[in-house]
Amino acid sequence: MKKISVIMSVYNNEKTVRRAIDSIINQSFNNLELIICDDNSSDNTFKILEEYKNKYNNIKIFRNEKNMGLAYSLNKCIELSQGEYIARQDGDDYSVENRLIKQFNFLEENKEYDFVGSNVYLFDENGIWGERIFLEKPEKQDFLRMDFNNGARFCHPSIMFRKKALLEIGKYRVAKETRRGQDYDLYMRMYAKGMKGYNIQEKLLYYYEGEQSLKRIPFNHRINSVIIRYKGFKELGLLPIGLLVVLKPIFVGLLPKKVIRLYKKLKYSYKKNNRGE
Repeated sequence: MKKISVIMSVYNNEKTVRRAIDSIINQSFNNLELIICDDNSSDNTFKILEEYKNKYNNIKIFRNEKNMGLAYSLNKCIELSQGEYIARQDGDDYSVENRLIKQFNFLEENKEYDFVGSNVYLFDENGIWGERIFLEKPEKQDFLRMDFNNGARFCHPSIMFRKKALLEIGKYRVAKETRRGQDYDLYMRMYAKGMKGYNIQEKLLYYYEGEQSLKRIPFNHRINSVIIRYKGFKELGLLPIGLLVVLKPIFVGLLPKKVIRLYKKLKYSYKKNNRGE
């Protein structure tokens, strides 16, 4: 069976990284390797990684000499990978047991897609509080360029890529503006080259979104997000119609934190009648 390489970049995740790693090690798909970059953590994260590396022969770890950011770190993981498929996950998230086999089977059976994601559960320190649903449109069954007007449309840690597609597009773009938003940048570049993705209509990942994720984002990071969107929308031919979406990070940055929290709770609150999934 073809191999899956799961790539993970972690930074000060000592409280959550064990659960993240265990969720990959315990996958129902067993022909996999886990490649983890410690992005120069200042806590005990790397010590924990060494424990797992000594216990499992399919785990590779390395450590950046200084904090390099997610795009750089993931590119290094890709360079070390041996799998035909590259799956993502972060150190504070965790996957359901059959996530990888479902995504593997989808890409094997649907050669026209270059990557596949899923819907996700949202959780914080108090447990599951919401869900993010990336609905596929029945009439076309995939996202087209215009759908980027509604946001990234994919949850980065839930994605599995064909490695050849990542290499063809030049992997993640390492630049000042992609210290954040490197995934949005990647999707837009892939779509501009005629590649496309799909979201399985199941929740296959538990995605952390708590108080830490609501911290005020510095204004210069918001400017970088605008640059990413402008470049991507220009390449996709979405300007000037998408100009308001390009400027959205600036508008959101003007909102009080409590307004953003309330908006997310109202939009993504977990529906009890879906708990059986």
